[in-house]
Amino acid sequence: MRIAFIGLGNMGGPMAKNLVIAGHEVAGFDVVPAALEHARANGVLVADTAAAAVADSEVVITMLPTGRHVLDAYADGLIAAASPNTLFIDSSTIDVADARSARDLVVAAGHRGIDAPVSGGVGGAEAGTLTFMVGAADDDFGAAEPLLSIMGGRVVQCGASGAGQAAKVCNNMILGVSMIAVSEAFVLGEKLGLTNRALFDVASAASGQCWALTTNCPVPGPVPTSPANRDYQPGFAGALMAKDLGLALNALESTGTAAELGTLAASIYRRFADEGGAGQDFSAIINTIRAASNGTRTDGTVTA
Repeated sequence: MRIAFIGLGNMGGPMAKNLVIAGHEVAGFDVVPAALEHARANGVLVADTAAAAVADSEVVITMLPTGRHVLDAYADGLIAAASPNTLFIDSSTIDVADARSARDLVVAAGHRGIDAPVSGGVGGAEAGTLTFMVGAADDDFGAAEPLLSIMGGRVVQCGASGAGQAAKVCNNMILGVSMIAVSEAFVLGEKLGLTNRALFDVASAASGQCWALTTNCPVPGPVPTSPANRDYQPGFAGALMAKDLGLALNALESTGTAAELGTLAASIYRRFADEGGAGQDFSAIINTIRAASNGTRTDGTVTA
């Protein structure tokens, strides 16, 4: 099958590579030259433009930063370049309303469209173990599932158009809140004289167990593969967590959902990203909490 893959960054690049390894012909495009060169080295047929990648492809997969990028890419050439009845799969993490608008655009032009955001981070993209949360009609889901299964270890049909993004927003709100809670607990443990290892050994086998603790542990040592052991190189960057929690905040406000922790987590990660954490793994929030607990901010300002 010929597949166009638009957006070959930290997530899209490995996903496209896994499709190539599985025997598919993948034509790709990205606005970052280094991403294109890396994709070329992994067997992706690099196109001069996004529209050129889409021409003659049966499936178009997009992995882009925001809903505006997706809608603009669709309207500015991808839809027009596609053959009739092309399947558009958007794996970006975007607003639910934008996901539905994107599908409406492709359907109006005689194509098929689904939203299929992912969870699992760069490691999951590289290993082909991502979780796909899919919003799609049954027939479209059936067409997409074999390809998604190459890139992911779990593919879940969450409902109709927009349901995949809804599931992603809810999942990442849980993740953001839980990482803050885990980080606060480690800082509290340090102040109470606990070693990080002791707290991890207890909480990882008790009611405090969660993904933020056992897979993405915010302190170095207990989980050797966590970003804390690489000076908080992402991983899942703080800027992306701030973005995703912003999407969650939009959803909370539009639905009138009372979610104090989700709202506070969005504020905490927005500040974290703005004050230097944008390029760090989101688990580096522990350093902000530790600095504030010691009477200083991360910029060195003394707090009351």
